[in-house]
Amino acid sequence: MIASASAPGRRVARLIARLTRDEKISLLHGATDPHSLGQAGYVPGVPRLGIPPLRLADGPAGVRVTRHATALPAPVLLAAAFDPDLARRYGRAIGHEGRALGQDVLLSPMVNLIRTPYAGRNFETFGEDPLLSADLVAAEIRGIQDEGLIATVKHFALNNQERDRMSVDVRIDERTLHEVELRGFEAAVAAGTGAVMGAYNKVNGVFACENATLLTDVLRRRWGFDGWVMTDWSAAHSTAAALAAGLDMEMPDGAHFGRPLAEAVAGGSVSERQLDRAVRRVLSVLDRFGLLDGTAPPRPERDAAAGAALAREVAEAGATLLRNERRTLPLTGAAARGIAVIGPTGLHPFVSGGGSAHVIPERAESPLEAIRARAGRDAEVTYALGEDVYGKPVPRGALDGDIDTEGQAVAPGETWTYRGTLTVGEADEWILLVHYSGERPKVVLDGEELFPVAAGYAEYFQGGLVTAAPDGLTVRRRTLRLARGAHRVEITARGGAGGQRFRLRRITGATRERDVAEAVRAARAATSVVLFAYEDATEGRDRTTLGLPGHQARLIEAVTEANPRTTVVLNTSSATAMPWLRGTAAVLQMYYPGQEGAAATAAVLFGDCDPGGRLTQSFPVDDDHHPVAGDPLRYPGEHGVERYSEGVHAGHRWYDAEDVRPLFPFGHGLSYTSFGYEDLRVRAAGRGLDVSFTVRNTGRRGGVEVAQVYVGPSPDLRLDQAVRVLGGYRRLTLRAGERRRVTVRVGERTLSCWDAQRHDWARGTGRRTVWTGASSRDLRLRGSVEVPA
Repeated sequence: MIASASAPGRRVARLIARLTRDEKISLLHGATDPHSLGQAGYVPGVPRLGIPPLRLADGPAGVRVTRHATALPAPVLLAAAFDPDLARRYGRAIGHEGRALGQDVLLSPMVNLIRTPYAGRNFETFGEDPLLSADLVAAEIRGIQDEGLIATVKHFALNNQERDRMSVDVRIDERTLHEVELRGFEAAVAAGTGAVMGAYNKVNGVFACENATLLTDVLRRRWGFDGWVMTDWSAAHSTAAALAAGLDMEMPDGAHFGRPLAEAVAGGSVSERQLDRAVRRVLSVLDRFGLLDGTAPPRPERDAAAGAALAREVAEAGATLLRNERRTLPLTGAAARGIAVIGPTGLHPFVSGGGSAHVIPERAESPLEAIRARAGRDAEVTYALGEDVYGKPVPRGALDGDIDTEGQAVAPGETWTYRGTLTVGEADEWILLVHYSGERPKVVLDGEELFPVAAGYAEYFQGGLVTAAPDGLTVRRRTLRLARGAHRVEITARGGAGGQRFRLRRITGATRERDVAEAVRAARAATSVVLFAYEDATEGRDRTTLGLPGHQARLIEAVTEANPRTTVVLNTSSATAMPWLRGTAAVLQMYYPGQEGAAATAAVLFGDCDPGGRLTQSFPVDDDHHPVAGDPLRYPGEHGVERYSEGVHAGHRWYDAEDVRPLFPFGHGLSYTSFGYEDLRVRAAGRGLDVSFTVRNTGRRGGVEVAQVYVGPSPDLRLDQAVRVLGGYRRLTLRAGERRRVTVRVGERTLSCWDAQRHDWARGTGRRTVWTGASSRDLRLRGSVEVPA
């Protein structure tokens, strides 16, 4: 982080004394950028006093502007590496590129825990465990701010679902709040984050952006945060109450902190002192980063090559091998000479999720081409679609009248209309799709509009694959059952200033059967199959099931029956149910791997690197066996209320407390070699523990292990405690036969519980059990230690 060369307090005080009231208010809300770079937000600054404007960009997986940027792997893939040092370099890459692209504030990282596997933004955050998330967010923030970009940790607090996120009231007890959700935010503050973004939702009856308990009692008084708090976009609900509670800035406009704030100050409901306090918080951060006295370093040039190299490194480090029967992977020898690649994301790279995480990369290679390149000229690599996501042209003759089923162009300023009929030969399920540029065409079938434009952020909250065709056209789809016979169709398309292109596509039961049959033929003809499966997640909506979308489960079952040497590569956002698992030979979790995901996936498949990732979230067996299953008060809530009734038993702790077997546990991930654990020793050290043990590579090749330490409850705390909590971890790269002595430090906070009677932490003393192993359910060694008072 960059510190100002002169006394910041005096400089900021002098500036505040010279600012007019209107200028002060202009620093506390967003405005329209006259020279926009396509970023999310803008604050104009005060040029006459040398206060620069601020440009604020989304950035969980790269800088989101309308220019090319490095598309890094999703944070959930970064987290799978269990490597804070890598997280810091990830942050530095974003920080460097953010400044190079003209940005001043990064609206990232997100540290809300994965509480429900359905949440649409799970790929944007780190996982379900408070300790791991805290370690990674602190490291990433330090990296971002090492480069002079101001980080904004979000969403404070409890924005753990997209369903009803603008209004849901999250009810949580004080102990659970501190032990589970707030640990990551506290770590972000300790790491020096410049800004905090308030969440949309309510917390215990009060909107997060005007919740004095969160914004003042916890954030300012307990943690000592000295930066500024901004709203999520359009998350303000009041003026005087929000400012008094500790909110400093409204984004993206001044609906409450613009003219209403000026009127509130003039009328006396907001004091000049309160106004100055918010301005001081903003200016103090700018001064810390050298933005007020000209000591900030000049903006660097983009380093696309360095960004690409890091993107690949992260994707390889976080690649998580969930299953590997009969040593199917890595692909070698005869198994690598005849490969069928199947699935839409085998051809079209799945780079990133949707919404604020979407980045425009300069390049993104097809996994098919990466596999062909790695397999070499002597190998035969074929491709079959298997699952159609973009549709096929409506057959000529099915639509009557003057329409080009291959694509229609509308000139700038013109309006094109079509009225005719769609003739369906046999009753069937149809997915009708429209691909378009510019304004969305209006398509009406039998009197019903198929693709209505929803209010708000309809075009913004879209996924990263199925809502954009390979040639860049936007894609919308509608599934419906069409009866045999003629159906009335009306289409209206407006050219707008830049003209428009659009085309109609369809997927039917008949076309789907042909796609599956083609995939089965390709699988039977190949020695090995690599089947890519996807799930397209985005901000703004939650998933409705843990199963793969569309008919991918049936595709996997058909292909694995045809060829049992099938590896399934998952480009999914979060936990996935796998009723098809037993038929597979291997399953590789790649999440959303960024622009270099194809090369990284090929490197793992062929054994050029060891799959180094481990799960940071438990994978349930199905939709009925996970922490929020079957209880609508937990998720998504009822009558506007969502309850954290699981208490401190979040994530893997819930599976232990309820004795429920997950499909894959927290911390799980396979290597291409094997590891043994020996000689566990535990001793009290200061206010924490030192846990020492030896890890040995017992296989024939080098590989990566993530050794994990878990700690049992304290007998001296009369509280409901977890069966075990993650106490620490160490990522190790060991040569064949190499052994290494490891010491993992378990900190005082991990040994403590929140005492709601004292409103403070209570250290858990007495004899405590300690385990170490390869996951929360693969515990190799067990010991105990007396934790003294």
